Amino acid sequence: MKNFLITLAMAGFSILSVQAQENRNQVLSAYYQLKDALVQGDVKKVAAQAAGFIKEVKQSDLKEINPFKDALLKNAAGMEAGADINGQRKEFAVLSTTMLAFARAAKLDQQAIYVDYCPMKKTYWLSAEKAIKNPYYGATMLSCGSITDTLQ
Repeated sequence: MKNFLITLAMAGFSILSVQAQENRNQVLSAYYQLKDALVQGDVKKVAAQAAGFIKEVKQSDLKEINPFKDALLKNAAGMEAGADINGQRKEFAVLSTTMLAFARAAKLDQQAIYVDYCPMKKTYWLSAEKAIKNPYYGATMLSCGSITDTLQ
């Protein structure tokens, strides 16, 4: 009986751990989709992806997100309402700074998260790939930037 209860408790913890990891991945995935829309320079797509990011952040029940939640929602809302790509990119710079702090606090993904830096804007963004795709300049300076850190 004791072994059964231990096994049951471990199974429950394992399920919660998997759910938490899926939740982390959903927030991070929504961020990556937002970044990709900025790389493409599509204002409407950025607004739509910002709405998706807001939804994921609001649905997140991760305790690690709580100190960052208001800032993430505020900047994403600015991107959703943004009428021009340059304004959306400014909001993304602030959002990315907060996302980086959240990623470090929550250990967001089992895969590598690359911390990229744009020397022209003097700011960071997160990426799932080693290839630089600059969301701050899009096609104009697509490969401008460098990886400054890797979170694992």
